Amino acid sequence: MRFSWFRSICLGVLGVAVAAPASAQALAVAESHFDRGLADMLAGRYETGCPALAESQRLDPRPGRLFTLAECEAKWGRIATAVARYNDYLAMVDRMSEAERVKQSVRHKIALGQRSALAPLVPQLTLSLPPGAPAGTRVQCDGMALEQPSLGVALPVDPGEHVVTTQAPGGAVTETRFTIDRSESRAIVLEVKPPAGAKPPRAEPPAPAPAPDQGPSGLRVVTYVAGGLGVAGLIVGSVTGWMALDASGVAAENCRDVSPDRARCKPDGIEAGNRAKQLGLVSTVGFGAGVALAGASALVFLLEPSPRRQPASEVSWELTAGQAGGGVVVRSRW
Repeated sequence: MRFSWFRSICLGVLGVAVAAPASAQALAVAESHFDRGLADMLAGRYETGCPALAESQRLDPRPGRLFTLAECEAKWGRIATAVARYNDYLAMVDRMSEAERVKQSVRHKIALGQRSALAPLVPQLTLSLPPGAPAGTRVQCDGMALEQPSLGVALPVDPGEHVVTTQAPGGAVTETRFTIDRSESRAIVLEVKPPAGAKPPRAEPPAPAPAPDQGPSGLRVVTYVAGGLGVAGLIVGSVTGWMALDASGVAAENCRDVSPDRARCKPDGIEAGNRAKQLGLVSTVGFGAGVALAGASALVFLLEPSPRRQPASEVSWELTAGQAGGGVVVRSRW
C-alpha cells in the first residue's frame, strides 16, 4: 500500500518535470514569433508580421501581444479582423483587476478609439445559396466553412479579394472570386453545380395569365351614348311639347276669329303662336329621335356579348330649355 502511494507521487513529479520543458519551449517559441512579427510590422511587412504575432498570441496569450496583433491587422488593412482583435483585447482588460487595468490604460484608450473609427468602415457580405440547392451543400469563404446560420445574413469581412467555394454532395467544386471595398455592402447568390448524372429539377409550367381586362368594347360604349341620347330626346320632346301647349294657350287667348279661315291676333298672340310652332317641331323631332335611339341601343345591348368585366361607364346629360326652344348636352366617361 505504501509502495503504491510512493510510486504515485514519483510519477506525478516525473510528469511535472517532463511537462515543464515543453511549457518553457512553447514560451520561447512564442517570444521568438513575437519579436519577428513586431520587427516585420514596424518594417511594413504585414503579410509576414501579422501571422507571426497571431502564432505568438496562440502559444502564449497576453494582452500586450493581442493589442499589438490588432494594431498590425489594422495597418495591414484587414479592418474586420482588427476590430475583432480590439474587441478581444478590451474584453480581456475588463476581466483584469483594477491594478492590472491601470497598466493597460494607454492601450485601452487607443483600442477604444481604433474600434470606433474602423467599425463603420467594415464591409458587409451576404452569401446565399440558390433556390433548389441540394441539401448538404458545403460553402467555404477564404477556406472557412460557413454553416446554414451564416448564409443569407450580412457578415463582416475584410476589404479586398475573397474566394468562395460551393460543393453539393457528390458534385464538383464551384469557385467564385470577387473584391469588396471599405464600407461596401454586397449580396451574392452562389452557384452550385449538381452532382454528375443528377436530373435538373423539373420546372413547373407557368400558370396561364388571366385575360387582360379590356373594358367595354367601342360598340358597347356607342350603345351607352346612344341610349343616353335617346332618353334625353324623350325628355326634351316631353318638355318642349308641354311648352308648345302652353304657348298655344297663350296664342288662343290673344287671337280671335275674323272668319273661318282668318284670325286676328294681338302681338303677344302672334309671338306665342310662332313659339308654339317652333317648340312643337322640337318636340316632334325629340320624341322621334329619342324613340329611335333608345330602341336601337336596347337592341344592340341585348345582342352584343357582355365583356368579362365592365368598368363603370357614366353617361351624364344636361337639359337646357328656354322660350325659343330646348336642347340637351350629353357627356360620357369610362
